[in-house]
Amino acid sequence: MTGPQVKTENVAAVLKVFAVLESLVDERSVGLADLAQRAMTSKSTAHRLLQTMVDLGYVEQDPETEKYRLTLKLFSLGARSLEEQSDLLRVADKAMGKLSRATGESINLGVLDNQEQRVVYIHKYESFYNLSMKSTLGLRNPLHSTSLGKALLAWRDEDEIRELLAKMDMKKQAPNTITDPEVFFDQLMLTRDRGFAEEVEESEAGVRCMAIPIFNHLGKSIAAVSIGFPLFRFDQGRREEYIELLKACGEEASSALGHQPG
Repeated sequence: MTGPQVKTENVAAVLKVFAVLESLVDERSVGLADLAQRAMTSKSTAHRLLQTMVDLGYVEQDPETEKYRLTLKLFSLGARSLEEQSDLLRVADKAMGKLSRATGESINLGVLDNQEQRVVYIHKYESFYNLSMKSTLGLRNPLHSTSLGKALLAWRDEDEIRELLAKMDMKKQAPNTITDPEVFFDQLMLTRDRGFAEEVEESEAGVRCMAIPIFNHLGKSIAAVSIGFPLFRFDQGRREEYIELLKACGEEASSALGHQPG
């Protein structure tokens, strides 16, 4: 057995491995039968994959419950992959800390995943309040429904924006999600003109977010920082203050990376 059939089977095997991994991420701790069902594979195949992952140190089994969970080895790989972003994380953390203390709201740092046209959350400051927007590090949200996505895209070349738009699946995520590519493109131009991104219940009902890009020394938007508010706590009277605080955050981080405006 050679050629295309072998390639197809190899791809299928890889897809099953990642289906098992993603199921373990979603459920934290899960039994074999549930895992096989979630990964849409047989119990025997799931068991074989799990045993291999256990042998490699990526998965462990609780001897009492017999449920499986991920070890910290996978986290270690992710952390090492972020080393190239160390300068970004260092300078963004300082600016985000100031923004967090000034607003008390959720502050997030996101980067563009070109492969899936999504924004990936790589750093955050939790809100001071019990009722707040919650995010998870490593979470991937659609570009078209988030203020982070708008901030990441708006300052890019218009041809690049059009190319990315053509690849997007602009599904409705919340009451006000923009699903028309032309309307979204116009929103990106508005974002660029006013210097910040904003969305109101486009990503999640009851949530409002504002974001600003971070530029590298070449003037490319490599990341974005957002403030997330529950709608009921957004103070319209402080809107201009929020915008100025956000812009100061972006300018501080961009400047630390060597960006010179203009």
